[in-house]
Amino acid sequence: MAVSNPERTREILISETQESAQYLKEINDARSYLIMKRIIDVLGAIAGIILLFPLLLLVYFAIKIEDPRHSAFFSQTRVGKNGREFVMYKFRSMVCNAEEMKLELLNRNEATGPVFKIRLDPRITFVGKFIRKTSMDELPQLINVLKGEMSLVGPRPPLPEEVKTYTLYEHQRLNVIPGLTCYWQVSGRSNVRFEEWIEMDLKYVSEHTIWIDFKLIFKTFFVLFGSKDAY
Repeated sequence: MAVSNPERTREILISETQESAQYLKEINDARSYLIMKRIIDVLGAIAGIILLFPLLLLVYFAIKIEDPRHSAFFSQTRVGKNGREFVMYKFRSMVCNAEEMKLELLNRNEATGPVFKIRLDPRITFVGKFIRKTSMDELPQLINVLKGEMSLVGPRPPLPEEVKTYTLYEHQRLNVIPGLTCYWQVSGRSNVRFEEWIEMDLKYVSEHTIWIDFKLIFKTFFVLFGSKDAY
């Protein structure tokens, strides 16, 4: 009877994960795909900014009317492709001292894994509840798309502290440029467990095509009318 060797099993799993990561990296670095995806990103972001400009102004003024003393925008360091950090933009949906309050709320976290989410988060403003429900708070990230830091479609960019806890397997989601929308965004969002979220992202990383990108963009329009899973 063969004797199980936990250390050997662990080495095999690490090796297989590293080989998988290298394989996925080669797929995602295909030049023709990257060129086409970038063209779609630039054209889509420009069209989005132009068409949604009245809406962007409306959200901006709604936030400023509710809290005229602070900025309507919120910027935060996120992790992009291959671990490169960048500053991601959002409409501010929380009180100005939300990051400080987070330390007091850690024991109320309802999400699994390294993610922090509370359904009835006391830091969210009145306007913030609406723009989160409709995903309007994410619209400033069209600027990130134009800058090449994000794509229209791809895994959502994680926080640096979240990435620090990633296993080699989970780290594979950083093999592609992060995006505005993804499988998670249209498939349950905050109600999806972290493990399922990772599987969705790796499904995209391994199977993505321009056609899949278009399908996810199309599905995202329905989320904009309000998702019960967004908070």
